[in-house]
This record gives sequence, structure tokens and C-alpha cells, in this order.
Amino acid sequence: MADVKWMIKAREFVNCNCAYGCPCQFNALPTHGSCRAVVGVEIESGYHGDTKLDGLRFAGVFRWPGAIHHGKGEAAVVIDERATEAQRAALLRILSGEDTEPGATIFQVFSTTLETVHDPIFAEIDFEVDIDARTARLDVPGVTKGHGEPIKNPVTGNEHRARIDLTHGFEYALAEVGRGWTKTSGPIKFELADSHSHFANLHLSQSGIVH
Repeated sequence: MADVKWMIKAREFVNCNCAYGCPCQFNALPTHGSCRAVVGVEIESGYHGDTKLDGLRFAGVFRWPGAIHHGKGEAAVVIDERATEAQRAALLRILSGEDTEPGATIFQVFSTTLETVHDPIFAEIDFEVDIDARTARLDVPGVTKGHGEPIKNPVTGNEHRARIDLTHGFEYALAEVGRGWTKTSGPIKFELADSHSHFANLHLSQSGIVH
């Protein structure tokens, strides 16, 4: 691990193909045997060494043929086109699990499960997320487009609120659970419909979640 300190405080929206709640959060196997997921993140404040990362966005499209920990995954990462060369390099190091203690963050953990990583994409990322309202919208032209919303009670139609509290998480400490719809168009193609979404505040560093 390179001796570079980094930290990001951000907001996240994730839509995957599993049932509401996502079995991964409970050390269970994926609902349908495989995993497909799309992630959107907006950094409120952050740095990598001397490089500031405030206000930047990134997104990721992931696919695994089985459970994530079984490996053989595929990933495509999108970096905010507004990022400078230094910011692009810094974000790519963080997202690839470099400058991070083993097992400390979701970025480092996921990096050990990937077999194919496509060349990074630098593009406009249209992203909005409201964690408390459990709503989000993510649009990267030519890559992915999706949205999230609250779970609805099937009888009354009222919004149903559930949260996941991870005492020893490596992604978030607390997440709001919702539902989502996403279609990806390249380089990894799939479609998600009325499946698990979560909305969370992230506060991560090279050694894990910052409490």
C-alpha cells in the first residue's frame, strides 16, 4: 500500500438485481444466483494526498456470474468529466483499491473479485440523490440510466421505510432501503426492474469507515 492518505465524504445510490434488502448485507447468496449492480456517488468533500476531490462524481457498473466473493467479476468505472488529470488519477487509485488497507473499504474488497476491468470512462454524470426521501436519479449517456424510489406497501400504497445498520460495514454504517430500475447500455449491458436499491452517506478513508 502506498503511503498516501485519502478520505471521501459522499452520498451514494446503488441499484442491484437482488430482492429488497440485498442478501449480501447478511452474508447470504444473491437472490438469483448472480450479481449485477450500478452505483452512483457524489463526493461532498474529500482528498487524496494533496488533491482535493470536493464536488466530483463517479459511477460504476458491475457484473458477477455468481456471488461477489466467488470472483470472476466485470466492472466499468465512470469518472466525472469535470475532474482534472490529478483528480482522475486520484479517484482511479481509490476506486481500484490502491492506497487502502486490505479489507478496509468496498473499493478494495471489490477489486479482489474482478477479473475484467474496462478502460475508465470520463463523461458527464447527471446524478441526484435524496437519502431521507429514498429517491435518486443517475444518467450517464451511453453507459447507464436509472432511478430509485421508496418501497410501497402493496395493500395501502403508502411508502414503506426500512434501513440496514451495519456495525462493522466496509461501505456504509446505515443505509435507507428502496427499489430501483436501471438499464445499462455499455460496455456492460443488463436491465434491472423493481429490485433492491439503497441510499447512503459514505465516509471512507484508507483505513475504513470514519466514525
